[in-house]
Amino acid sequence: MRDDHRWLRRLTVLCAGLLLLLLGAVAPASAHAALRESDPADAAVLRAAPRYVTLTFTESVGLLTDSLRVYDPRNHRVRTGEAGHAPGRSDTARVPLPSRLGTGTYTVAWRVVSADSHPVSGALTFSVGKRTATTTSVLPDRTENPATTSLYNIARYLAYLAVALLLGTAAFVAYCHPAGRSHLRTPVLAAWGTLSASTIALFLLRAPYEEGTSPARALTLSALTRTATTRPGELLLARLALLLLAAACALFPRGRRRRIPRRAALAAAAILSVALSLTWAASEHASAGLQVPLAITSATLHLLAMAAWLGGLTALLLTLRRTSADPAALPARTVTRFSRLAFVSVTVLVVTGVYQSWRGLGSWQALTDTAYGRLLLAKLVAVAVLLAAASRSRRWTARLASLPQAPRRDRVPEPAGGPPLPPAPEPPASPHPLPERLRRSVLAEVAVGVLVLVLTTFLTSTLPGRAAAEAADSTTPATGIPTASVTTIPFDVGTPGGHGKVQITLDPGRVGTNSVQAVVYGPDGGLSSVPELRIALTLPAQQVGPLDTRVTDRGGYWAADSFDLPIPGTWTMKVTVRVSEVDQVTVAKSVRVVR
Repeated sequence: MRDDHRWLRRLTVLCAGLLLLLLGAVAPASAHAALRESDPADAAVLRAAPRYVTLTFTESVGLLTDSLRVYDPRNHRVRTGEAGHAPGRSDTARVPLPSRLGTGTYTVAWRVVSADSHPVSGALTFSVGKRTATTTSVLPDRTENPATTSLYNIARYLAYLAVALLLGTAAFVAYCHPAGRSHLRTPVLAAWGTLSASTIALFLLRAPYEEGTSPARALTLSALTRTATTRPGELLLARLALLLLAAACALFPRGRRRRIPRRAALAAAAILSVALSLTWAASEHASAGLQVPLAITSATLHLLAMAAWLGGLTALLLTLRRTSADPAALPARTVTRFSRLAFVSVTVLVVTGVYQSWRGLGSWQALTDTAYGRLLLAKLVAVAVLLAAASRSRRWTARLASLPQAPRRDRVPEPAGGPPLPPAPEPPASPHPLPERLRRSVLAEVAVGVLVLVLTTFLTSTLPGRAAAEAADSTTPATGIPTASVTTIPFDVGTPGGHGKVQITLDPGRVGTNSVQAVVYGPDGGLSSVPELRIALTLPAQQVGPLDTRVTDRGGYWAADSFDLPIPGTWTMKVTVRVSEVDQVTVAKSVRVVR
């Protein structure tokens, strides 16, 4: 009994630690869709006012009620027409502008929903006639709401954990045939309840998550109606319906269930599991980009294999805890069958994982140059550790399966010629060495496996390397002015609110005389004023520089009308930003200059 309590405490500590890891790691999602180009281009100076503001993304996007907003230099919202998609272009959003716009710098704030269900937002500026100072600095309705984003992400993580435990335990019972099933009833019920509750939470939070508003908006009729008519909302409702159907099947009278052929029951359970997994695959990265049908199939198989392995490991761990004192109580076929199930699951995970990695990365360079690639590397390391633990478990499984299934003695034989003796007291059970070692190895697998699951969840909410490359390599449309070189450099002085980015435009960005314009954005994404800004360029390969651009404050932005770049090459642009009397930082980035 003490051993049972000890392992129960260990499992509780493990689950609590993993939950704390999930809660501490919650961060705003970096959506799949990325802005490919805009017309007018960001920071462009136009001779005449445009008719539309047009944004083109790397994938199709959905529009919210107020997706595009335009602000004039005095921070007054410009009255525009209704935002919509360009004709025949689901990846392009545009909004018509008034017939006449005054001279000055305008700010466009946008927020759309990418095809893989994640919202993405941002801002850009353009100027009519010339750049001017602008007071547009805070756009709170265009940013993430921390409470909504955290609650939504927590619900997503819990849903992934719950579906793995639910489907994996079901697969373990159906294929591995453990001697008893009562000890698995509680985790199955907990997984079903957690998955149902998290699905309801995701549905309620969907509208405020897309709009970046408070969780209080979740229960409004307009929010619920909107969510129910979107693809992510429909998939969440389908998931909830499948869970209710599974519960109804489980509550079916046992006598009638026995009349159903086993093969028919297994086929129905498999169809239900695939349908449940599709509600994830059809709403994540696989639903957008290239080879969508193949990607959705791969993502579905990946999720099913992950559930069979990790959920099955948890079921095996609970079974080992129940039979630790007597390995004879654990049928050899249970451990050998799970070993086969785990091997097939790992094979499917490797094949589908390689395909999804290729599809998401697009290039080897993206492994180190993008957040998606770095997360993928972390996942690969964790998977390598998991495979090592699995190999060790497989060895203990083989040794445990080879043990003889000795019969158990239930009573003491009666002595000849005398009354029956009372049963001899059994010595206290102690864990058998082999189940104990296998149990510890499986526990390590479960811990590392959940870490892999957490990293997988992060990957589903991170901009894939292929999409990032498409956005970075895209060119801006012609506006009647030669294309300029635009460089964005983030900075952080290490104080609260002392971070942001500097956007520097070299026009035309070639050898010869250039104009330099620099705009500083604060932590909220709006334009910010700083007391000092210095920009210098160095060409290390030719030992040229540093060349000071001598930019000056023009009232909201910094500029130099004439700056000479003598030779082509990869220059290092160093930017010094001072945000207060004592706080400043110098950051650098490479800039390519051509003839």
